[in-house]
Amino acid sequence: MNRAERLLNLVAALLETRRLLTADELYEQVPGYTGEPASVRRAFERDKETLREMGIPITSGPIDDQANIVGYRIKPEDYQLQDPGLAADELAALHLAASAVRLDGGHGMEALWKLGGELTGADPGSAPVASLPGAEVLAPLFGAVSERRAVAFGYRGARRTLDPYGLSFRNGHWYVSGRDHDRDEVRQFRLDRVDGDVEPVGPPGAFEATATGDQPHPWRMGDEELVTATLLVDAGQAGWAIGQVGAEAVQERKADGSVVLELPVTNRAAFRSFVLGFLDHAEVLAPAALRDDMVAWLELVASH
Repeated sequence: MNRAERLLNLVAALLETRRLLTADELYEQVPGYTGEPASVRRAFERDKETLREMGIPITSGPIDDQANIVGYRIKPEDYQLQDPGLAADELAALHLAASAVRLDGGHGMEALWKLGGELTGADPGSAPVASLPGAEVLAPLFGAVSERRAVAFGYRGARRTLDPYGLSFRNGHWYVSGRDHDRDEVRQFRLDRVDGDVEPVGPPGAFEATATGDQPHPWRMGDEELVTATLLVDAGQAGWAIGQVGAEAVQERKADGSVVLELPVTNRAAFRSFVLGFLDHAEVLAPAALRDDMVAWLELVASH
């Protein structure tokens, strides 16, 4: 088992528990903590530090009345940031390039967890061969998009306050789009031009997610034969999906909170990337040819 898998198992164990777990309990529950006691303790301390550097909120405290024994957990209400959602094909690009990409200003491969990424077979300490500029502010902006919380930051010498609607990656650069409070209009900002830190301002849920701008969605920016895709999105990702495609794309709202979307597609590659961004939380229902194309593409990727 590599370290990436062990970290994911540790997060899962800390999330699932309703009480503080001691280090010894975690060694027993989490696969990957094997070897001499001293090396296991060192690995656990490194793992805790890594998760905290990534912004994952590990709570610690004494176990009942035993002040000398410390326990750990992750409160689910503090973990809302971990929705795997990025606009169009950027999350797919992160998944497929995970073994070769460094996020500048972040913690290398480990930063992908902050964005809902999965590091299959990748060593967080491995040498990168490419970089994505501007990513040092990507994680707080992703959190603000997920929480629908306004942010403030410096940009070209001015202070800007923004309701961030979505993130995108185009031509080697990250962008955030949203309503600029001062100009009261939707604007777009390049992340590598942001000055300093991005600061959350105001409460979560302060604005409604909405599709951004008048630019066509990537899956409409092609010259392939037009097909209407039917896409089922799980309840946990439904709100974000509607914010990306617009309420007019909703064909059906199911009792469990999931939604069925209808999307006109003229660029199948871009549509595949959009669907992949939901991981296992979305399914192409129709047409059959588009569904078969998606399956064949995933099998091809998996075979490599």
